[in-house]
Amino acid sequence: MTDLTEHTNAIAELLKSSQGTVAVAETSAGGLVSAQLLAVPGASAYFVGGGVLYTVDAREGLAGITDADMEGMRSSSEPFAELLAKTLRERLGATWGLAETGAAGPTGNRYGDDAGHTCVAVSGPVSRVRTLETGDSDRADNMWRFAKEALNLFSECLKQNA
Repeated sequence: MTDLTEHTNAIAELLKSSQGTVAVAETSAGGLVSAQLLAVPGASAYFVGGGVLYTVDAREGLAGITDADMEGMRSSSEPFAELLAKTLRERLGATWGLAETGAAGPTGNRYGDDAGHTCVAVSGPVSRVRTLETGDSDRADNMWRFAKEALNLFSECLKQNA
């Protein structure tokens, strides 16, 4: 599950050929999405920056998303994933925003989501959001599956925009 090299190389080529850039916000994937994008040589051509917004303090400090901005939504939801992707894209001046938020496990989160729940979103010339339920409580496996799901969604959007 951890070898996404071929996949991220294809994403990197699409970004480079379109001169596109990406900003990433992650929670339960813990930086694996960013790590995969940065593992490709020449990543500075397309990777603007990102962060692991694992806590409220990180969400507010790094993304500037306040409790008032969150009114009517909760973390680990599609609306929050969309907000994260859009906010990071705008704050960092990237073409694309990519976000992930969920519950890696081994237990669920305080919002009632089971372990293995994540929402991923892309904001940009093509915007999409999707939810994944793995049904698995293995934290490390879920983190990799969440990263793969985020990268799959991003790849779909890049291809649609090409």
